[in-house]
Amino acid sequence: MGWALKFYDISFLYAPTPQAKGKIEREHQFWQKRLPPYFASEKITDLESANRHINDLRHHRNRHETHRELGQTSQRAWDRAKNEKRSVIRPAPRCPCWPYVWSQRTTLKLSSDCRVPIGSQRVHIEHPPGSKVVLCLHPSGHHSVLAAQPEPKQKPAILFTNRPR
Repeated sequence: MGWALKFYDISFLYAPTPQAKGKIEREHQFWQKRLPPYFASEKITDLESANRHINDLRHHRNRHETHRELGQTSQRAWDRAKNEKRSVIRPAPRCPCWPYVWSQRTTLKLSSDCRVPIGSQRVHIEHPPGSKVVLCLHPSGHHSVLAAQPEPKQKPAILFTNRPR
């Protein structure tokens, strides 16, 4: 049984050393070994149910399971690192192009009826027919259409979006 699961609020992890990279890979192995038997035992067969369970499992692991090397829960270690200013995770920049930089972008040419394919629909875009636009698929699954590629520190010209504000 193959699983394609979305982890919505996981930060990107950067491993500055080979040892840290190994720790991150072990974390992925932990979930890869634990989730399929869990889903089978709980008779979970759809993605929506699986994602709800993943959030609960992640919460339990971080807050209640003691890490063998640290001798404390992951959440307690994280809170302590933040309080001691040892965190390397930084907030996302307040750059107006940021949500578009972190999207999968495809350059498309508008059809003669000014429509672009988004999923199973063809959406009308207020822009000259035949002009090139940029279709953005955001990690959340939402779409945006831009008049041009996003530029740093500039708000992109958004022709269409179904992203929540």
